[in-house]
Order: sequence, then C-alpha cells, then structure tokens
Amino acid sequence: MNICLFKPEEIKQPLDLRDERGEHIVKILHKKEGDTFTAGIIGGQAGTAKITKIEGDYKAGGSLRFAFTPESDGKPLTNLKMIIGFPRPIQLKRLLRDIAGLGVCEVHLTGTELGEKSYMQSTLVEKGNAYKMLLDGTVQAGSTHVPELFLHKSLAECLDEVLGGGSPAADQPCSLILAALDNKSPSCSLRSVMEADGGHSYEARTVVAAIGSERGWTDRERELLTSRGFTLCSMGSRILRTETAATVAGSIILSEMGII
Repeated sequence: MNICLFKPEEIKQPLDLRDERGEHIVKILHKKEGDTFTAGIIGGQAGTAKITKIEGDYKAGGSLRFAFTPESDGKPLTNLKMIIGFPRPIQLKRLLRDIAGLGVCEVHLTGTELGEKSYMQSTLVEKGNAYKMLLDGTVQAGSTHVPELFLHKSLAECLDEVLGGGSPAADQPCSLILAALDNKSPSCSLRSVMEADGGHSYEARTVVAAIGSERGWTDRERELLTSRGFTLCSMGSRILRTETAATVAGSIILSEMGII
C-alpha cells in the first residue's frame, strides 16, 4: 500500500483500526502518534497525514486520528483508453490492477464474438468488485485517480460509446491514435502505429487501444475496427494472454508517449 486513499467524507474522520488501511498503518508500517504516512483523496489531492492520536489496537478495535495536509493534485491519469474483450475472471483481477497502475484513464470491457459469454456474468464485473481491483492498482501506483470503468455487450456498442455513434473514421481528429492488436492479419507493429502519429505533443494525443478476448477478433470485428479507423497491429508473433497483452501494450504506448 503505497498510499492510503480516503473518500472525501472520510479524510477528516477517525480511521477504524480494523479497517484494512488502519491495520496496515499500525501493523505493517508500525506508525505511532506523531508519525506521518502518505495519503490522498480518491479522485483528488495527495499529501501527508500526521497521526495525532491512536486509541485501542487493530485486534480489539480502536481508532486512528490524523491531520491531512494536501500537497499536490495527485498523479494525473494518462490519455490512454483501453478496449478489452472480457477475459477469464481470474485474469480480469490482475488485468484491472495492472492497467490501473499504468494510469489508463478509461477501461472498456466488452463482449466479443469469440469471447466466452459466461465471463460477462461473473460477479467480478459488477462495478463494486471491479472497482476494488482498479482501486488496488491505483494505490500500488501511489496515485489518487482511479480509471473509469465501462461495460459493453458488443464491440459495436463499445465503439459507438468510445468514438461516437456513426462517426466515420475520416472525421476522427488526427491526434486520436486507434490501434487494435491482432495476431492474424496485422499490417504493422504497435510501435509503428505510435511512431506514425506525426509528432503531436503528448497533451494533444489520445490513444485508444483495442485488445480482443482469448480467441481474438473475428473477421467481422476486424472489418468493424478498420472501418472505424483502427490500425490492426501486433507486438510480435507470440500469442499472449489478454491480461499480458493489455499490460505490455499499455507499457509500449505510454513509453512512446514519453510517460514511462
């Protein structure tokens, strides 16, 4: 836990020592009265919290009082949106944590033609459970800003949400980079897509990366993606798990954008 995050209404309230955050502060970090720890408001400022009083303990119960001093607006999310075909639930846990750690601004989970339909019914994809995974990744990164999560039944529905319904590819701004990973018929590498952007500054660019579910895209989905302006690209000849592909693709994109 590289930062303790609080909802706005929690930041001035005592922290229950049986709470995961309270237990971490006193049991793992061994903090005492007068000590400080890194804290932040979810979706807001980051700073330092000074412990003013500890009553009781994390086993029997008690509270930790602290004074929060904001110092920054927190690490901003990047201009990277990811469209991801629903993976297996166990993969989804790791995937959400990892891409939240990278600072992706939006995660769009979508059903695909070759994806297993039952994955979309998993309780993990309910907003509360999936949000916890995103929050865990945000904490790991020492950030306060959590990516937004969207769920879609189909790729067509997803693209309408992300790009705007019916907008032709030619109308998309030149600073919008659209890349879809594909092992079957890629036209170039993911890095080439990024390098061909024409030198726009990071602040002016938004990247949308689409990654299929376990069995990839169908020909119909490939046609849909290319008709909406996506370039089919690859990261090499090896076939990666969806969770691995998402993390690697995100790292390559953010490296090319000068973020990491």
